[in-house]
Amino acid sequence: MGLVMADDAKHRNVLAAIVYRLRWWLVTGALLVAFTLWTGEFHQAQTTAILASTLRHSTPLVLGALCGMLGERSGVINIGIEGQMLMSAWGGFMVASATGDLLIGVLAGVAVGMLMGAVLAGISVGLRGDQIIAGTVLNIAAIGITSFFFTQGRTLPSGKLRPIRLGPLADLPVAGRVLFSNKPITYLTLLLVPVVWFGLFRTTWGLRTRAVGEHPSAAETVGISVVGMRYLNLILGGGIAGLAGAYLSLEAVGSFERGMTNGKGFVALAVMIFGRWNPIGAWGAALLFGYASAVQTQFQFRDWLTSDPQFVGMIPFVVTIVVLAGFVGRARPPASIGQPYSRE
Repeated sequence: MGLVMADDAKHRNVLAAIVYRLRWWLVTGALLVAFTLWTGEFHQAQTTAILASTLRHSTPLVLGALCGMLGERSGVINIGIEGQMLMSAWGGFMVASATGDLLIGVLAGVAVGMLMGAVLAGISVGLRGDQIIAGTVLNIAAIGITSFFFTQGRTLPSGKLRPIRLGPLADLPVAGRVLFSNKPITYLTLLLVPVVWFGLFRTTWGLRTRAVGEHPSAAETVGISVVGMRYLNLILGGGIAGLAGAYLSLEAVGSFERGMTNGKGFVALAVMIFGRWNPIGAWGAALLFGYASAVQTQFQFRDWLTSDPQFVGMIPFVVTIVVLAGFVGRARPPASIGQPYSRE
């Protein structure tokens, strides 16, 4: 009897310790639930809309963060995510509009992103140029090229990818519409997060990527091609950024507009840092920023805020500044990030 009581007391102590460690997460979660219900005016339809909008807004952010993560995990800073996304959105839309096939358009967007990644790799790895300048060149070039061709003539709308309902799961209240009734790229993004995590932390490729990002000289001595790994990761990351661009033009909007990325590539960098260069953490950070955007959209319909929509529209960017100001100093990037590598 005494042993049973001792075991019960031990289990209670362990549970109390877990609750104590998670207390701030539990409090934050409770506050977010309460705030979401208040924002949705305690109606299920509006609350569901906020959560579904959170997932939609987070999709291009987490894809952009994965793109930056593959580059920075191998030691290359990529601030050209904005340009990669914008060029891919334009390229995917143009091909889809010309062929009438949305799938071909998505593949074209991915291909454009991979091409942009190869250009970035050529400048920053092959030529050992300044990585910040290389990314800036991509951003400026993307803005100029897409604006020029956009003004030359408008194409027909390409249409949008349609939602895919996952059977009876899509009929569940709240969760059905949020998780089980989405469009293809959204589903693919949810799959990419664990796939990239597994690749980075459970495969030989991931071990070599992280080794190249931390100690390239040591990696070279054991037969790992630093240049080859960086080229590979920047091209793969470009493909993921291309998927984000295709999401914007072919899944979210169904057309292309100048500057339609609207700073999402730069917010993706903040998401990557906030997530500590980890795909799971980046997804959580993307959901936070997506939630801020969803709340901002919902506030646009409130009578007491319609007089100043610009104030409401800055909510996501205020969240970005607050997060970076309070978190960037605590995050440790890969040791060799931003340092061009040459064989000695």
